[in-house]
Amino acid sequence: MKTAGYSSNKQLIALKTLLTSETSQYVVKRVLQGIFTLFLASFLCFVIIQLAPGNYLDTLRQDPTISQETIEGLERQFGLDKPWYIQYWFWLVQVVTQFNFGQSFLYGRPVSSLIVERVGATLQLAIASIILTWTIALPLGIISAVRQNTLVDKILRTISYVGQGTPTIIFALLLLILAQNTTPLFPVGNRTSINHDDLSLIGQFLDYIWHMILPTLALTITGFAGLQRLTRGQLLDVLRQDYIKTARAKGLPENRVFYVHALRNAINPLITLLGFEFSNLLSGSFITEFFFNWPGLGRLTLKAVQAQDIYLVMASLMMGATMLIVGNLLADLLLKVVDPRIRLENLN
Repeated sequence: MKTAGYSSNKQLIALKTLLTSETSQYVVKRVLQGIFTLFLASFLCFVIIQLAPGNYLDTLRQDPTISQETIEGLERQFGLDKPWYIQYWFWLVQVVTQFNFGQSFLYGRPVSSLIVERVGATLQLAIASIILTWTIALPLGIISAVRQNTLVDKILRTISYVGQGTPTIIFALLLLILAQNTTPLFPVGNRTSINHDDLSLIGQFLDYIWHMILPTLALTITGFAGLQRLTRGQLLDVLRQDYIKTARAKGLPENRVFYVHALRNAINPLITLLGFEFSNLLSGSFITEFFFNWPGLGRLTLKAVQAQDIYLVMASLMMGATMLIVGNLLADLLLKVVDPRIRLENLN
């Protein structure tokens, strides 16, 4: 009995320690801040959408085969006959109480099901692009810093300038031309082949990768150029610090000075950038998904905006805001893991 009681007290102490730890308190605080931010963002988005002239039913009014009674019925069904603030209140209540984002005017389906259907494809592109971006940018940034002002450095800087200065749309067009001239080497359109279901598990995985190559490259090129420049700049800045000079004066090997002392301190601002990268890929995917016929949130949102499908646009914007909040929170927690000296409360 004493052993059981001791074990129970030990578990309670461990739970109390976890709940009162700096990380737990910080996560709770950030989640509450995120909920408030989402509320403000949803309100502003709804107001901005309402400022646009007309609504979804205006297109139907131009169709002579649709009667006025039908249009009025749809207006009542979608709640468009009510003032905008009443529409927003009803939408907000059903989101909070039922996690129901309303009915899509364009597709005639619940918005939540449409988002769930498409978000996987967009996250697949975003995560693949982040991994590829960091895999390319970090080594090139390090090489550029180590070989400062050499021919290699000048070539890498030129590549980064071109990458940053060229819009994603140009890279997407160039990759489409490449796909056209190398057909059927690179597929364009959809996430899978027609015979995807008949393939083995390994075959299906490789089919996903095959279809991701061009859209992932289109998203990666601009991102890796900026990250490469930032990596180079951060490393050069750290290498000028007094503690690096002290480490060299003590006779430490150059590799240890560079990779242990310099790189470890230069990496912190890059990790902070991760949160913004995650959400920016959603906006960047609009162009990529359109050009490569990728069935993700980008194409879905673009069609919703064109059709003035209010509730679908709202859900897509909320998804983007949520990605930004979650990305920043994960970046802060990762920053704490990489550098334990950092206090999370100072990151606010």
